[in-house]
Amino acid sequence: MVDEIDQQKKLLRKEAKKNRVEAYRRCPDAAERLCKRLFEEISLPAKAVVSAYWPLGDELDPMPLLHALNIKGFKPVLPVMLGAGKPLIFRSWAPGDELDDAGFGTKEPGADKEELEPDVLFVPLLAFDRAGYRLGYGGGFYDRTLDKLRAKKSVTAIGIAYAGQEMPAVIRGPYDEPLNYIVTEQEVIEFS
Repeated sequence: MVDEIDQQKKLLRKEAKKNRVEAYRRCPDAAERLCKRLFEEISLPAKAVVSAYWPLGDELDPMPLLHALNIKGFKPVLPVMLGAGKPLIFRSWAPGDELDDAGFGTKEPGADKEELEPDVLFVPLLAFDRAGYRLGYGGGFYDRTLDKLRAKKSVTAIGIAYAGQEMPAVIRGPYDEPLNYIVTEQEVIEFS
């Protein structure tokens, strides 16, 4: 059953990547519009530790959001991969900090930065649906991480995406963690 789900997801990822490329081309100001929409419609806990990610290629860039959150007094962190099959850890980040090359074209804070657990995670994705699920890249990093964090405390997971990344239904397995919100350049979708 899980192998069948993984195969279906693999096919869906090809379609999702094409959709994201188109959305990226259609909406060059999506990151700024998303940031404005988020602050208008979602109330984040004051001084929360917030995680985003270093953008790859045509991913929606969360850095304008992370800069704005930093100015507003939130504590930004970025994920650090410890290896296949392991949850992510998070290290503090501030605008202007040097980042280490983490492979795959991404960057992460160095080992000298403070390790913190986020209260809010802005999560990358290839596709999303209106049931609150995302299609990621297939490594399971965010699902494992959300599962681990949610076992300890209340954590808010917010998928950030172009509106064009929406699909009628995302195939999901028993290990897939739901999101609390999706924020696009066009709307905020809240899940119960």
